[in-house]
Amino acid sequence: MELPLLPLRGVLVYPSMVVPLEIGRKKSLNALEQAMLGDHSLVFIAQKDTRQDDPGEDDLYRVGVVAEVKQVLKMPTGGSKVVVEGRARCRVLEVSDHGEILHAEVEEVPETSVMSDEIEALMHTLVDLFEVYVKNSRKMPGEAVVSLNIDDPGRLCDTIVANLELRTREKQEVLEAFDVTDRMNRVSDILSRQIELLEIEKRISGRVRRQMEHTQKEYYLREQLKAIHRELGESDDGEGEIDELRQRLEAMENLDQSIHEKIDREIRRLSRMSPTSAEAVVVRTYLEWLLDLPWTRMSEVQGSLAEAEAILEADHFGLEPVKERILEYLAVQSLSTELKSPILCLVGPPGVGKTSLARSIARATGRQFVRVSLGGVRDEAEIRGHRRTYVGAMPGRIIQGIRQAGTKNPLFLLDEVDKMAADFRGDPAAALLEVLDPEQNQHFSDHYIELPFDLSDVMFITTANLLHLIPRPLLDRMETIAIPGYTEEEKLRIAERYLWPRQQRRHGLGEGQVRLGRPALRRVIAEYTREAGVRQLERELGAICRKAAREIVEAKRTRIRVTNQNLKRYLGKPQVYHPAAEEQGEIGVVTGLAVTDSGGDIMAVEVSTMPGKGRLTLTGKLGDVMQESARAGFSYIRSHRDHLRIAEGFDETTDLHIHVPEGAIPKDGPSAGIAMATAMVSALSGRIVRADLAMTGEITLRGRVLPVGGIKEKILAAHRAGIREVIVPEKNRQDLDDLPQNVRRQVRINLVQHLDDVLGRAFETERAIE
Repeated sequence: MELPLLPLRGVLVYPSMVVPLEIGRKKSLNALEQAMLGDHSLVFIAQKDTRQDDPGEDDLYRVGVVAEVKQVLKMPTGGSKVVVEGRARCRVLEVSDHGEILHAEVEEVPETSVMSDEIEALMHTLVDLFEVYVKNSRKMPGEAVVSLNIDDPGRLCDTIVANLELRTREKQEVLEAFDVTDRMNRVSDILSRQIELLEIEKRISGRVRRQMEHTQKEYYLREQLKAIHRELGESDDGEGEIDELRQRLEAMENLDQSIHEKIDREIRRLSRMSPTSAEAVVVRTYLEWLLDLPWTRMSEVQGSLAEAEAILEADHFGLEPVKERILEYLAVQSLSTELKSPILCLVGPPGVGKTSLARSIARATGRQFVRVSLGGVRDEAEIRGHRRTYVGAMPGRIIQGIRQAGTKNPLFLLDEVDKMAADFRGDPAAALLEVLDPEQNQHFSDHYIELPFDLSDVMFITTANLLHLIPRPLLDRMETIAIPGYTEEEKLRIAERYLWPRQQRRHGLGEGQVRLGRPALRRVIAEYTREAGVRQLERELGAICRKAAREIVEAKRTRIRVTNQNLKRYLGKPQVYHPAAEEQGEIGVVTGLAVTDSGGDIMAVEVSTMPGKGRLTLTGKLGDVMQESARAGFSYIRSHRDHLRIAEGFDETTDLHIHVPEGAIPKDGPSAGIAMATAMVSALSGRIVRADLAMTGEITLRGRVLPVGGIKEKILAAHRAGIREVIVPEKNRQDLDDLPQNVRRQVRINLVQHLDDVLGRAFETERAIE
């Protein structure tokens, strides 16, 4: 039998039941229209997915109901309201789509039931369970039980399921149960489960109601208590706290209207809460933060250039570029109030005084000083704060620092900005972009505060050891000032002026009790420390003070003099080996220059030849870039063999071994390119390289010498090692301006552009390559 098909969404029609339906889909309306032209019969089948607007055969269940349309009412919106009566269950044999209408080939399944004692008992059980369900349900009217005066067991099951709030899948399972006994058992299970859910819901509802009654009772009693206190002329703690918060709010001058309204709204909210509730604690803490922040309070910035310069000179020796930049800022600020505070990034090795310099700048400018260490920070919430929905939420370090300073224009030191890292909790470096951007930080938003705070008046200073570890977008927002390592002469003057007096004071030694001679101090710097800064030097001076203090206490000595001869008694044997220049030149040995975390250093590049097949061996824990520089130099030598006076066929009969001593220390970079090339030429041609010469520079395949970094540190290392002449690239000429005058007088500097210029100065027996 083929009939028009009408898919149902979220509702089912059962046999012998009258159901009102609303029809709006075009195909469904066409099916209804065709049914009305015939015997008013339709096939109603439920959809598996109610979200499907145009279901196909696979989207429909395989069992439905053949029903008869009893009444049709057309709606103004174009749809129809119909009343249908189910006639019989049916199996769907085939569904066909005729474009504008669906048809189904179905087979009616007759209802067969034979009354028995078991079926009669099941019917009584179903009626009893349904009565329990109606009694416990708030949504089901009590009259629903009257509708169960039915003698047919199958129809009884259908009527019960039609009155229950079930998922479409559960109702469909009952529809597909053709056997009456199976259907009754299914409905019995469904009713038992629904009754159990109603019992659970009832218990939960009772618990919530009791809690609400307790809260209301507590609120009523507290209101009575407040009234009693007022009658007695007393003020309870809660009211006093609210009054105190309001007074603090009114005392805040020139506060933005939106911020004032937000704080006032939170105070009114707190006043309506029980003081002992958990939420009241959260709101109270939030209000404390809002009222403690210096929204408008600023400290007076020092405007005297002479006083600021005196403070900077008294606190630190050298560091002229940084001091000059700070004085320039103060000068411009005294002329213009529109200048935004600079964002400086002090970059240099450990121990050169970056953090202490920031403290001096704060003292020179009259600002409050706040230091935040970013080393190891991995959570974005450390910068922006946590949402107040989290337990234990608190503002980020920026807002915490502002509260600590008590003014909105402190000097904020972000220490170790290159040591941050990102993980699953976010990227703190990305969060700092808003903080350090003068165009954005006027409205910095902390997740906890949820109000914009103006950071444009804060003077931010960041410190880092390595520039390349700072993300490029963050670095673009800062003005970088490099602080190189100190020379031995600078360390000597810093120790005499700052470190030694400070260590004497800290160890309780009076002036003149322990005298440290300049030769002994030079030896401490040269043989007991190896650093770009002065941190280790101060520790060694502290060790001398401790030993001297013990001698004074035990031996009752009043005066101690530390000299070169007795220095070992205070510091032990020398701890640092500084490589010195070779005493005489050798074949295949060239002195190179390098930069380490502790400053500049010299390194020997050794090349040895041996019979072989032209292989090049590199040792000394060299990095990829350094190995590539060696291969580039070797290729240049092979292509210019005649010009360099090297025997023909060396690349087929001779192996080269390049070694850089101190093999346990990793080495990398292109700056040893000309040193390795010169050592290979020396080993292959048999010419001796000058012992008093050191060099640095990158080499290309054409023999050009390219510029490298760290020129000041490298030349200082050469000067310290007794080198009298260095070779550096011509394009590094501008870097020579940073050298101290005494070093430039004692070290001859040769600027070169090509490897031929290097070789012309490197060998003892000749000055130029013809």
